[in-house]
Amino acid sequence: MTIKTLLAISAFALLLSGCNSGGGGFSKNAASTQQKVGIFRYPIPTNPTTLDPATVEDGDTIDMLQQVYEGLVAWNDKNEVIPMLAEKWVIGPDGTTYTFTLRKGVKFHNGKEMDSADVKWSLERAANPAIKSAVAGAYMGDIVGVKDVVDGKAKEITGITTPDKYTVVIKIDKPRPYFLGKFTYLCAAILPKDGVPAMANIAKAPEMVGTGPFTVQEFVPEQVVRLKAFKDYHGGAPKVDGIERPVVKDGVTRLAMYRTGEVDLVALERQDVAGIKADPALKDQLRFFDRPAVHYVGLNPQKTPLFRDRRIRRAIAMAIDKDQLVNKLLDGQNTLANGVIPPGVMGHRDKAAVLPYDVAGAKKILADAGYPDGKGLPTIELWCRDGRPDVKLVTEAVSTQLAKNLNLKTKIVIKEWGAYLEARNRSDIPFFHMRWAADYLDPENFVSFFFASYGPENRIGYANPAVDALTSRADVMSNGEERLSLYHQAEDIALQDAVIIPIYFQRDAELISPRVSGLRESIFGHLPHTTTAVK
Repeated sequence: MTIKTLLAISAFALLLSGCNSGGGGFSKNAASTQQKVGIFRYPIPTNPTTLDPATVEDGDTIDMLQQVYEGLVAWNDKNEVIPMLAEKWVIGPDGTTYTFTLRKGVKFHNGKEMDSADVKWSLERAANPAIKSAVAGAYMGDIVGVKDVVDGKAKEITGITTPDKYTVVIKIDKPRPYFLGKFTYLCAAILPKDGVPAMANIAKAPEMVGTGPFTVQEFVPEQVVRLKAFKDYHGGAPKVDGIERPVVKDGVTRLAMYRTGEVDLVALERQDVAGIKADPALKDQLRFFDRPAVHYVGLNPQKTPLFRDRRIRRAIAMAIDKDQLVNKLLDGQNTLANGVIPPGVMGHRDKAAVLPYDVAGAKKILADAGYPDGKGLPTIELWCRDGRPDVKLVTEAVSTQLAKNLNLKTKIVIKEWGAYLEARNRSDIPFFHMRWAADYLDPENFVSFFFASYGPENRIGYANPAVDALTSRADVMSNGEERLSLYHQAEDIALQDAVIIPIYFQRDAELISPRVSGLRESIFGHLPHTTTAVK
């Protein structure tokens, strides 16, 4: 063990001993977990951004909430959409009508049996403007009538009918081959009609009532989430008695907790991987997971008038040395992104029409735009989220490269994750580092979401009629080569317009304790812990 590691663990021990043990705080929680058997413990790196499935947007919070809430369909360990609260479904001949048969005897955590009225009510609640969901319209908007509810024009989703207690019929606007994958998103989770707030967000543990394998025992903001196995779970009681998620924002502290046996799984920061590989005690516990996620730099023309000039955007893209960022600065752990569609997602290509790294060409374009050698360029804010060392590192390196190559000055702004998401949703970030992870394995989730003027992830007001024409055709076609070709053409046009500069595709590194078994995996991440066991 190195001196640096010993110092980190010693500092962590001092931190725990200095906390207020009489207030039920972090030190007491962490110390108590060491003696527990049958509890799966792993830290969450941010305070949960919401407790309501209708509003969740970030992966860390989704991982916690998916233990509590479920929808009609879900992903399995083969990356296939499978029935969950639905027993089965039938798609009508026109491709727009989905008839779901519900499982009988599914219990909510409050003991109530789920039925079709709960399904209709839950989806209408998620779309209700009172819930203020930034995602319900994006993921449920293909259902006829959802947009009217989201816009406050109606209270009922006309495309959802309930012929009987165990049947739900959902009508979508057009045939869409990705609808079921999209419908796995947690905003479509089913809640008890009379068991959660109808016109307000779920904001405390007793209100978190779902059908999932775990109930919420305790939530202490900024400290810990404790979940308890739901013995009446329709899939059979989980193998662990509970899950503990201490909120630990510092990567050094998270790793120290793993070393001292206080947590059973930890996601590693990239800079810690080399040390783990060289550690005889831990190297065999290291696991790598390729994720369908792209990290990118975004330029917002709505917020920054300078970015309305396509030449400026292209010059910036050509002045960023992605190879240096990914293969040197980040040690090559991730894969350089030459497009926005990641590996594992249908339609991924080794190289789309990304702009090359070409400083001389970038300078010429900048001069043609009226800024020779960068003279007259304003200073621009470059935003990134807090709590992610590699995100900060890449943001700083991009800032340095632009200053060196284009004489473009940037002011780095680091924001708390929740505040960052809120600003992003308001299209209030001028220039930013961001990640987008697939919610379903279809190119529509990237190309249309990002680049179509109607795309729900298009937070920067980008609009190109040629892109819209291509994506709107592809969105409603059956899967096939022509459909992929249309998405590829749209992606190439948008990459040449340089509103998004893809940097790398994500590869996660985790330490998983030998005491843990039965983890289920999908390309998206760990699946709900129904089969997870701890010694």
